[in-house]
Amino acid sequence: MVFFTTVLLGNSYPYFTNKDFIYIQKNSGTIAKNRVQDYQKTITSYETISKDMQLSKVNLYLNQLLPQHDTVIQNKEDYWASPKEFLATGFGDCEDYVIIKYFTLIKLGFNKERLFFTTAKEKYIGGYHMVLSYFKDDAKPPLILDNLSFRILSLEKRKDLEADLFINTNGIFKIGTNHKLTKVKKSSPKFEKLIKKIQKEN
Repeated sequence: MVFFTTVLLGNSYPYFTNKDFIYIQKNSGTIAKNRVQDYQKTITSYETISKDMQLSKVNLYLNQLLPQHDTVIQNKEDYWASPKEFLATGFGDCEDYVIIKYFTLIKLGFNKERLFFTTAKEKYIGGYHMVLSYFKDDAKPPLILDNLSFRILSLEKRKDLEADLFINTNGIFKIGTNHKLTKVKKSSPKFEKLIKKIQKEN
């Protein structure tokens, strides 16, 4: 999916121009255009509130997007949609929620080095899940933003999750004692592919 948008500086992504709105309405319909416009207006309204409130409101607002499996939306397994793709379709799986929350928080001024895509094992129901981790304070467990929960809790309080990998622009990490991260790989191919796709959208 290609969006006709200007090159943006700083951490303004995702941002939509009038040309984007016209393109989205033509290809995805009026509901999609309205959803994207509402996102842009809503996130802009969060710019003046505290970081704690931003965290809570972003999680609450984006969790209202509807969940759907990749094979239904993109006809692909484990497809990582960009925020613009997710907003245009209106549906996504756990990875897509993590991606859009990650970039939305960076857009609002959060430090990207404290935000991590986090794969986790679901202890009680089995299978793997992805959430967004935010290390607000050093030597404390990260806060977890989860599309399956409107509450933001620390990792130690999420007894249902066993965190595995923490991924961001600096590489892939494991969490250890005192909630410190140890780098285990230089980069994530999927993360790098996502970044390249987003760069093409700008």
